[in-house]
Amino acid sequence: MVNIYNSSKNAIQSLIKENKTNTSFIPTILLLVTIPLSYAINNIALGLFVLFAILGVKKTNIKVRFPILLPILLYVLMAVSYFWSIDQPATLSALSKEVSLLLIPLAFIVFKDFTPVQKQKIIQYYSYAMVCFAIYFLVRAVIRYFISGDSRVFFYHGEDYIDFGLVPKLLNAIHVSVFTGVAFFYFLTKSVKTKVDVFLSLLLFGFMVLLSSKNILLSVVFLILIYVIFFTKTSYKMRLRNLLIMITLVGVVFSFGKIKNRLQHEFQTNSDKSISANVLEGVPAGVHYVSIAEAWSNPKFTPNDYFTGTAFRVYQFRVFCELVNEEEVFWNGFGLNASYPKIEEKAKFYNLFLGSNENEGYQNKNFHNQYVQNFAELGVFGFLLLLLLLVGNVKNALQSKDFVHFAFSFLMISLFLTESFLWRQRGVVFFTLLYCLFNSGTLTKGSQPD
Repeated sequence: MVNIYNSSKNAIQSLIKENKTNTSFIPTILLLVTIPLSYAINNIALGLFVLFAILGVKKTNIKVRFPILLPILLYVLMAVSYFWSIDQPATLSALSKEVSLLLIPLAFIVFKDFTPVQKQKIIQYYSYAMVCFAIYFLVRAVIRYFISGDSRVFFYHGEDYIDFGLVPKLLNAIHVSVFTGVAFFYFLTKSVKTKVDVFLSLLLFGFMVLLSSKNILLSVVFLILIYVIFFTKTSYKMRLRNLLIMITLVGVVFSFGKIKNRLQHEFQTNSDKSISANVLEGVPAGVHYVSIAEAWSNPKFTPNDYFTGTAFRVYQFRVFCELVNEEEVFWNGFGLNASYPKIEEKAKFYNLFLGSNENEGYQNKNFHNQYVQNFAELGVFGFLLLLLLLVGNVKNALQSKDFVHFAFSFLMISLFLTESFLWRQRGVVFFTLLYCLFNSGTLTKGSQPD
């Protein structure tokens, strides 16, 4: 108890000390750690964040940097798309959800720059907050298991018709995996690790395994290999050997017969045993599962055809390609959040399952791909702006040698392949805040070999 009290006291004193030197320190932490909480709480935190930016504005603080301008330009393009949107009410409604792309960068323009040490402390507090969230959901799952006896409480997120899942569906297990991944790499890459740090990194990794997001798990494992091979102290002595080992391992993995057969099975065979979860919950027994090949080439489907996540994303990309060819949207797109009517038209044309009293249909789903979503709704310039954001983020991460920054960059690139993350309020706050934190002021020189 004494150790806990002393740690808490030191943490509070550190918060107060850093906030005296930079009044945006606590508001930034508050906004970051409330992302997994309710929208109302996070909106209040965003309001306080902006308020402190306004109150603390000084002409000497204002600094306009190109990386911080990019999210603002993306939001401006979203706002301008209202004038050509095919669904103007939907575009206008979505602008309030995307406003973090405007407000957070503007705050960083007028904020006093965070020092590299302060940036690391912000990530530190965020990481401990994610540990608390992980412990809460794990304890919650254990209690619910003893009450219900249902093992589903330990995995993924809840469903529309039932609340069983490790996290609520509103939070989304994939998104929580990303939030957790950044915290995991903070503990993994600490130059001096205690036994507590090792335990917490294992706890967060286990939590991500239970969240069952295969895309994020594969990305995290890949990043762990990159860190061990290229960023630890011993790697500098054996870089050539490690590079050869990595190339060999990748070659073995991709030439391994079972994996090759599994991918062929996924591409050609109708099966619910997919490398990704079903798009719709509550799929009845005896349905036909669409293969990847069928999702791309079938002239028609039936309401008895159901998609796994991988097959559905292939189908949605097919729809996007067709819409670009059929509609004049290459330059402008349909408008922010205005692609849904066209997706619904295609779903009806292809005779997809359109929902029932118990389950929603496929016509209500977005593209589940941020790159495609940007292109379809904001045109080629929205797509290029997104690429500039991501490429610049990676470039600055490599320049700073901060592995947590690099992990965040890589996770975003990977996540955007399977999720329209920026079209979700938690997603846009998380991405914009960490992007601005990592790419503003003096780049953090972190994650040095330990």
